[in-house]
Amino acid sequence: MAASVPRPLVCDLSALGKADLETIDLLARLQLAARRHGRTIRFLHASPALHALIVFAGLDAVLRVEPGREAEEREDPVGVEEERQLDDPAV
Repeated sequence: MAASVPRPLVCDLSALGKADLETIDLLARLQLAARRHGRTIRFLHASPALHALIVFAGLDAVLRVEPGREAEEREDPVGVEEERQLDDPAV
């Protein structure tokens, strides 16, 4: 029987108030401790400032941080056009 790969632990970062190097250090230490135990951590809902700082530090691939979702305007699927009146055909 093959050993199953453990799913990543999930950590919600939405309650963090600040984005600084101490926060990044803490997240990196948590990820390192999890890896030492054969697990990984997936960080969710990081503020845009925290996500930008992690990317700037070059740790985005290591920390696997997913930024919080911003409200977006709904866009039509590609290839869909708005309904409109056709022009009168040339006589």
